[in-house]
Amino acid sequence: MSPTQWDLPVELCCRPMAFVTLTGLDVVYNAVHRAVWDAFCANRRADRVPISFKVLPGDHEYPKCRPKRTSYEWYIPKGILKTGWMNKHLNLVPALVVVFYELDWDEPQWKEKQSECATRVEIVRQSLQGRNTKVAVVLIQKKTPLPPGEDVIASERAAALCNACELSGKSLFVLPHTDHLVGYIIRLENAFYEHAQTYYYTEIRRVKSHKEFLNKTTHQLLFVRHQFKIAFFSELKQDTQNALKNYRTAYNLVHELRAHETNILEIKTMAGFINYKICRLCFQHNTPLDAIAQFRKHIDLCKKKIGSAELSFEHAAWMSKQFQAFGDLFDEAIKLGLTAIQTQNPGFYYQQAAYYAQERKQLAKSLCNHEASIMYPNPDPLETQTGVLDFYGQRSWRQGILSFDLSDPEKEKVGVLAIQLKERNVAHSEIIITLLSNAVAQFKKYKCPRMKSHLMVQMGEEYYYAKDYTKALKLLDYVMCDYRSEGWWTLLTSILTTALKCSYLMAQLKDYITYSLELLGRASTLKDDQKSRIEKNLINVLMNESPDPEPDCDIFAVKTAQKLWADRISLAGSNIFTIGVQDFVPFVQCKAKFHAPSFHVDVPVEFDIYLKADCPHPIRFSKLCVSFNNQEYNQFCVIEEASKANEVLENPTQGKMCLVPGKTRKLLFKFVAKTEDVGKKIEITSVDLALGNETGRCVVLNWQGGGGDAASSQEALQAARSFKRRPKLPDNEVHWDSIIIQASTMIISRVPNISVHLRHEPPALTNEMYCLVVTVQSHEKTQIRDVKLTAGLKPGQDANLTQKTHVTLHGTELCDESYPALLTDIPVGDLHPGEQLEKMLYVRCGTVGSRMFLVYVSYLINITAEEKEIVCKCHKDETVTIETVFPFDVAVKFVSTKFEHLERVYADIPFLLMTDLLSASPWALTVVSSELQLAPSMTTVDQLESQVDNVVLQTGESASECFCLRCPSLGNVEGGVATGHYIISWKRTSAMENIPVIRTVITLPHVIVENIPLHVNADLPSFGRVRESLPVKYHLQNKTDFVQDVEISVEPSDAFMFSGLKQVQAISCGVYVDTKLRPRDGELYLWFL
Repeated sequence: MSPTQWDLPVELCCRPMAFVTLTGLDVVYNAVHRAVWDAFCANRRADRVPISFKVLPGDHEYPKCRPKRTSYEWYIPKGILKTGWMNKHLNLVPALVVVFYELDWDEPQWKEKQSECATRVEIVRQSLQGRNTKVAVVLIQKKTPLPPGEDVIASERAAALCNACELSGKSLFVLPHTDHLVGYIIRLENAFYEHAQTYYYTEIRRVKSHKEFLNKTTHQLLFVRHQFKIAFFSELKQDTQNALKNYRTAYNLVHELRAHETNILEIKTMAGFINYKICRLCFQHNTPLDAIAQFRKHIDLCKKKIGSAELSFEHAAWMSKQFQAFGDLFDEAIKLGLTAIQTQNPGFYYQQAAYYAQERKQLAKSLCNHEASIMYPNPDPLETQTGVLDFYGQRSWRQGILSFDLSDPEKEKVGVLAIQLKERNVAHSEIIITLLSNAVAQFKKYKCPRMKSHLMVQMGEEYYYAKDYTKALKLLDYVMCDYRSEGWWTLLTSILTTALKCSYLMAQLKDYITYSLELLGRASTLKDDQKSRIEKNLINVLMNESPDPEPDCDIFAVKTAQKLWADRISLAGSNIFTIGVQDFVPFVQCKAKFHAPSFHVDVPVEFDIYLKADCPHPIRFSKLCVSFNNQEYNQFCVIEEASKANEVLENPTQGKMCLVPGKTRKLLFKFVAKTEDVGKKIEITSVDLALGNETGRCVVLNWQGGGGDAASSQEALQAARSFKRRPKLPDNEVHWDSIIIQASTMIISRVPNISVHLRHEPPALTNEMYCLVVTVQSHEKTQIRDVKLTAGLKPGQDANLTQKTHVTLHGTELCDESYPALLTDIPVGDLHPGEQLEKMLYVRCGTVGSRMFLVYVSYLINITAEEKEIVCKCHKDETVTIETVFPFDVAVKFVSTKFEHLERVYADIPFLLMTDLLSASPWALTVVSSELQLAPSMTTVDQLESQVDNVVLQTGESASECFCLRCPSLGNVEGGVATGHYIISWKRTSAMENIPVIRTVITLPHVIVENIPLHVNADLPSFGRVRESLPVKYHLQNKTDFVQDVEISVEPSDAFMFSGLKQVQAISCGVYVDTKLRPRDGELYLWFL
């Protein structure tokens, strides 16, 4: 019995394919034959028929066919399935033997060749010895054959050859060796496949015929055997549906067999074989749920069939192999396209296989613990004459014995002993690790992190048992991070204990110290006596002594470890170990806290370091160092206490560096910041706490930032959510959970002692030189120097505001685009205590809206801090928001000479342009002058003189002007005609005389000009007298280039008498005049009313 007896046979796991042998091919020396063979077997695609080919000589001896039984009445089977049966039909007994022979139809020596071919066929038939194997002949020809029926000689000779070889016409084939060889080969394969299916169909019928002679009293095993053979032949025939059906029947028949301790292994073995076939076919048919249901049923039926208690580890091994085999099938199906889910994937089956492998290991450990004096039996009861068993699942010392009574108890006892002694040499851990590794890969693939971590712990423990401590540590280290982050402290403690053993047995100093530090800490669930032992070992290591062995370690491994520790002690080298604690939970906690989020540069920076020990006994540290992002401060934050190595656990209450378990130690540090760090953040980058000294070994615990370890964030969250009231503590103690880490602070400039006042008259008016008076007064006790002023638009506002805002110190001239929006570092000079100065700024805002202006005053002053004189740069800023508004609203309208509103004007007819200037300023405005700049398309009727010179407008007051204009004829102009610009020169009435006048240019609206062909101008007296004649003149003018026919109708009023160009009596009807007007000419008509 070999250690690999639980592996499923290769012939069971492979895909059954029809077995066809090829004879008559010389693949070594004949190039044509080699090409034929390569076409059969090389680069076979998935769409080709499933056939297994093998080249054999023509006289090859095939397995002998057993004589057929005429009756099974007295036949008693010796087992269920012979170990060589599957391999025989897969690789030894062909379904078809193909005889290749080189023969053309026009062969001159046809008779001799025909006779030779028939002889070869007969030799093949004799070697098959009565089997139902089909025989076919393939003629290799040099010429391409003619279509059927056209070559009469070929038809005759083919019939003659079939008669000579005793073959049907369907068993004779022609293979021309041409360029299309592969195509011919594929056609041959299809024909071979049909012959093979016929053979397997015949075999199935033959096996079925045997069942008629069987009875369930003595032939129960044969029922299972025959059903299995039928299913196997169906697979070879590629009839997988019938194969599955017969395998299911065979499986049910296996479990109907009477089970006893003597045959239980054979029953389980066959049940496992058939279950594997059923599950494989279910996956192949894409019915994975059926496969899973069948496997669960199989396990439920077999898990209680343990067999001999002395060999119970065999049952565990068999169960493990069942789960592993199903996991392999599941994984193979997934690779072929099956979709698995997180809760149903191969990982669970590999995990269960590993579980049974672990159970096998435990059972073997308890059942195979024989004394060393017991020798392996001789002769070996597990050996057979042929080297293999006759039937699957039987014992080698009682093959073919089906009796439930043990005929030779002594031989049985020796056989069991041999199995136990061989089991003791099995590498159980290697088997378990392989299965766990497969499971981990699956759980990683399907994103099951906790299952993956759990199994990796088991892998690490198995590596520990296998004494591969390096791999064990690697795996356990990887998993610890997950358990720390999630707070599984009990599990973490168990893992750390195993890791500590590994590091001890390898004499790994740094790992041993790291795990000891964590096992002493608050995350460890060890009892105090265990922690005391670990603490003592840790101190021994720091004193350059060997630690005591860890409990439950292998005796031989401990002896090896003690030698390694002795070598470590004797070796000279670096004795300082720096351990970063951010990834684990040490027995010392550290928190750093600045007293304030910011410090002025003239005030010392102060912060506290809080330390708390969780170990069972008080412990003394030797040094504490705090590091900053600016390393120049590191020298001011160091505490060092010299102590001997053996004083680490002595005098626990003396010195700042002695920590009492459960008590919080607070250490105060202070230093003066550098002036160049103003505006910068000072951060604590690390805190180093040294345990031990350089004469022995020294461990430096390194906290990144302001402290905290792998459990700190989770503990802080729990403390924040807790409603538990904290107990009262003495005044000099604090609750650890109430301390919040503050690892950074900002250095800000010294508080200025000056006043900055701004004086102005809001709002600002568009484009004016707005005056802003800045007053700075010093309240310092000493002189301040290098006073500088920065003033203007505050940065960070809209870019359009920056482009339309300009600042200057000189108000006598207007700002243009070249002036900046912010004046920086304007030197002011020095100021004595109480002295003040004024500075006038002028701002020009080109657009309306709110603007924020900044006035920033900086200066230098000498001060003393912590008996150290420093130069401080102080500054103070003031901001003011100024609203900018339009100084006035300008309304423009066009009216006729009768002051009637005009939507459009007429060419060459005078009209009036009226402007209204309404003051919108809260301050009085002086309109210095106004000016109308006409466009070239406009002309004036009279002089364009300003009518509002030096007019003062209060808020809401308005000033109007009227201009008489005429627009000459311009033809049709789209969009109207430009009128021109209205320019207003103005300033604040309250502004100083040297402030320049502001010119505001108003673009006048476009006006639509309409040309009319006839102008009529009436000349009326301003008044008339009753009963006196009133002359009325009408002047008509033709404005076109053509003669116009004009008909004039004058309708008198009832209040007037009428006389005209003719002597006409006064009538109540109208008078009509018919005349002609020449181009660009006019006529005058006079009527008396």
